[in-house]
Amino acid sequence: MFQQRTLKSTVRAVGVGLHSGERVTLVMKPAPAEHGIVFRRSDLPGSESFKVGPDLVNDTRLSSTLVKDGVRVGTIEHLMSAFAGFGIDNVLVEVDAPEMPIMDGSAAPFIYLLQSAGVVMQNAPKRFVRVLQPVHVVEGDKWVKLEPFDGYKAALTIDFKHPAFKKSLQSITIDFANTNYISEIARARTFGFIHEVEYMRMNGLARGGSMDNAIVIDEYRVLNDGGLRFDDEFVRHKLLDAIGDLYILGHPLIAAFSGFKSGHAMNNKLLRELLADPDNFELVTFDDDSQVPSSFHALPPLTI
Repeated sequence: MFQQRTLKSTVRAVGVGLHSGERVTLVMKPAPAEHGIVFRRSDLPGSESFKVGPDLVNDTRLSSTLVKDGVRVGTIEHLMSAFAGFGIDNVLVEVDAPEMPIMDGSAAPFIYLLQSAGVVMQNAPKRFVRVLQPVHVVEGDKWVKLEPFDGYKAALTIDFKHPAFKKSLQSITIDFANTNYISEIARARTFGFIHEVEYMRMNGLARGGSMDNAIVIDEYRVLNDGGLRFDDEFVRHKLLDAIGDLYILGHPLIAAFSGFKSGHAMNNKLLRELLADPDNFELVTFDDDSQVPSSFHALPPLTI
């Protein structure tokens, strides 16, 4: 049986919210089988915990934010991407502010926290969502798509006409059967243009942003000391975001994802389109590990 995963121990971190600028304490706790990925606002006594799901994503301005009964938990995509990379099925995430800490703008600090906590298998089969027929969302020249595929593969193209981008179109395709998420995707940081910062702050966004937690670009170049972590870090980060957005489904996908100039809003619309028709997908488990697509055998090792 290919089993569900949770944390071995509780782990904590403190950081700043990218958009709110507030100090944030994050606590991640082990959870029982079938619990799912559940968030709780620890600063709001009596507020209900809520499990991730595409229908709770009600704000996609520069991030993915869960909203239920007026309670918000924002900027969850980097943490969700780390959960996907580690194959985490069950965890309780407690946060004392309206959004996750941004850390360094990538998923790498969350990967470190998961490694510190350790990961254990649980006596329940891991549930996958297998895509059975193509599903797509198109908005002008932008699009996203899920297609049947015996594994998990993701491809993305972005288009930024700016001197800091060696070419305006950047593309990446990752088949997780032969590519390591932690080394190839997790370290890619979010990015922003300096001329947009004042506008965003006037609209209550990016108040915690700095060169410590984002790639900052002026009219000509990257301003951060040390430059980029990858030559194509921009598109790698957009793929990191997409992986996190798609994991809000609550289960790993057996599918091929592709997108062109897409973002959080379209990624969420794609999940809603997938779930709108029961003929689009099936929920599957595997009694025999040898039947599991090789993409998922590449998950990081367990701590027993």
